[in-house]
Amino acid sequence: MTTSSPRWYKSSYSSGGGECVEVATNLVTPHGIVPVRDSKRPTGPTLNLPATAFAAFVAGVKDGGFGGA
Repeated sequence: MTTSSPRWYKSSYSSGGGECVEVATNLVTPHGIVPVRDSKRPTGPTLNLPATAFAAFVAGVKDGGFGGA
């Protein structure tokens, strides 16, 4: 069963420092999107990314393509 309501979660790497995003991957199959929001503002705006763009972003992060620490 699929749903159109996002099921939000934070990364297990989130340390609770308040600078986190939440994603709702349950909407990939029915709608082809990955909603993203600021965890500090759960009623605030969401960014609905195409699933392919989100996957490319995650792959870039894993490959170190953004030069972060």
